[in-house]
Amino acid sequence: MQYPFTAVVGQERLRLALILNMINPAIGGVLVRGEKGTAKTTTIRGFADIIDGPLVNLPIGATEDRVVGSLDMETVLTTGRAEYKPGLLAQAHGGILYVDEVNLLADHLVDALLDAAATGQVTVERDGLSHTTPARFVLVGSMNPEEGELRPQLLDRFGLAVDVVASREVPVRAEIMRRRLAFEADPAAFVAQHREEEVALAEQLQAARSTVGDVVLSDAGLEQIASVCAAFDVDGMRADLVIARAATAHAAWRGATQVGEEDIKVAAELALPHRRRRNPFDEPGLDQQQLEDALEEAHNNSPLSEDDQQPEQSDGDAELPDTPPQPDQLDEPTDSDDGGKVGRADSGAPFRP
Repeated sequence: MQYPFTAVVGQERLRLALILNMINPAIGGVLVRGEKGTAKTTTIRGFADIIDGPLVNLPIGATEDRVVGSLDMETVLTTGRAEYKPGLLAQAHGGILYVDEVNLLADHLVDALLDAAATGQVTVERDGLSHTTPARFVLVGSMNPEEGELRPQLLDRFGLAVDVVASREVPVRAEIMRRRLAFEADPAAFVAQHREEEVALAEQLQAARSTVGDVVLSDAGLEQIASVCAAFDVDGMRADLVIARAATAHAAWRGATQVGEEDIKVAAELALPHRRRRNPFDEPGLDQQQLEDALEEAHNNSPLSEDDQQPEQSDGDAELPDTPPQPDQLDEPTDSDDGGKVGRADSGAPFRP
């Protein structure tokens, strides 16, 4: 039984990043970076219960055949037909592919993962035979920077990135322990206590997914996004596209019909930290003042309309349930997980710094 997503204390950015990717999987996944014991794995696995697709774990030590799949050559020789055995990439089609300690993934598996993530399919070739199968998934990886950095090729593939840290506030840490101990004492009762919140989040998420295609991103909004990315001197165009998709998903999540400045700001805070150019000794993260200045300059050069500046609110305006905005729990022991399907998720609302 998984620790409920709604019971996770704090981690608003991580929860929001996961939700935005479920609203629009084209965002490109989430990279979760943080020290040990900050509930990275617990939060990700708790979220999987509200999605429509599967959650598949990609073990660090998996073989290439296990990851991409294989062709049964014995069947080919005896029957004349190739029998394809799907790997983890194909099994994750329509859901989440989760890589814990993604920075430790072997290079040859990284290459296979990147190919599938870029093309939305996986191809197996052996002895002159070839088989292609769909593999469109949301890539979610977690890592501890103390154990090494991620290869740049894989880092850029993650649409959003979130850095998680443990709280230093005594009441927050006490609440984390209180909830975790309650879950361990009676998992069924603890999960039932949060069931209503999880159902509400699942319904809100489904509503956002059904309306995201109707959200309008104006030309002025596109110019704002381009201006922000140029100000941070990011490489390529992937950051611009990710921010546009994430801002649209955020507007749908809060029940609006068009993207506002707040949506763009939230998306930039999640999409730029791992892409911006910086000196080796700079602190990780995003310079908030630089972001504010870039947004203001873009607004002055190409101001949004009055309607764009005032984000619409709907009857279902997104707010987190009454969970105090506080940091993480201890990571759930991995030996209790089945390496695949996961429990349910809850709450995450538009991040407001």
